[in-house]
Amino acid sequence: MAGWRTILITQRCKLDLRYNNMNIRINDSLKQVNIQEIGVLIIESTSVSLTTSLLSELMKNKIKVIFCDETHNPQSELVSYYGGYDQSERIKSQISWSNEIKENLWTIIVSEKIKKQMEVLKYFNIKEYKLLENYMFQVEHFDITNREGHAAKVYFNLLFGVDFNRDDKENVINMALDYGYSILLSLFNREIVSNGYITNIGLFHKNKFNHFNLSCDLMEPFRPLVDKMVVEMNIKNFSTEEKRHLQKILSTQLFIKNKQFFLQDVVRIYTKSILDALDENSLDDIWFYENEL
Repeated sequence: MAGWRTILITQRCKLDLRYNNMNIRINDSLKQVNIQEIGVLIIESTSVSLTTSLLSELMKNKIKVIFCDETHNPQSELVSYYGGYDQSERIKSQISWSNEIKENLWTIIVSEKIKKQMEVLKYFNIKEYKLLENYMFQVEHFDITNREGHAAKVYFNLLFGVDFNRDDKENVINMALDYGYSILLSLFNREIVSNGYITNIGLFHKNKFNHFNLSCDLMEPFRPLVDKMVVEMNIKNFSTEEKRHLQKILSTQLFIKNKQFFLQDVVRIYTKSILDALDENSLDDIWFYENEL
């Protein structure tokens, strides 16, 4: 099982490995964290030096490592070449997934995403949530009528105002949303690779320039978790303080399989159920999260 701790490195230091611990050396001080306790390592400072032995051990333990740029925004991540002992068989299976099962699964994912968006509107007592309820029931096979797109427009306008546009990348709300989504994407990349599959081949997302098509597909029902946080932040500018707040999404607890788990474990359980369903050509045992039971 993956570790539970999220480690954030914000200042100049050296990270190295000693006796299965990650050493954090800041000037003359030394802190140690057991490798097996780490779930996510976020390196926010560009003044950090790391040893290759530490990076290798982090990958062996399937720890998600996220690197930020000089503006403290996630820029890249470390992804292992090898996700499992039978990875070649997993990739063969992935390539052979039928269009029918992929289209059926995407239909379910879209419905679940709209459901979660509807629940966010209900949480904030926005009475127009019934519009999304209608969209959810109108989703057709492979969402050929684009209920997802229609629901998204209504949803974001209700949350952030009629003038809000997701394409405006200079908007501080969009900056916050994209930052939160990038954290989610990293979690899904880790789980897909850890299970022996590749992130490039998706269900609906098929952009040849996107290395994470499958991750983008699977994370869709989780995006409303970020949306809810951003609304509650009542954001006026997007600085370090707001980024710290959004990083707390990793500590979110949700219900899945009738038990409460931290977000990282919820993503693990959900992703495994999706991948198993695709391999077994059956959608009967997919697990989605619930905010409460």
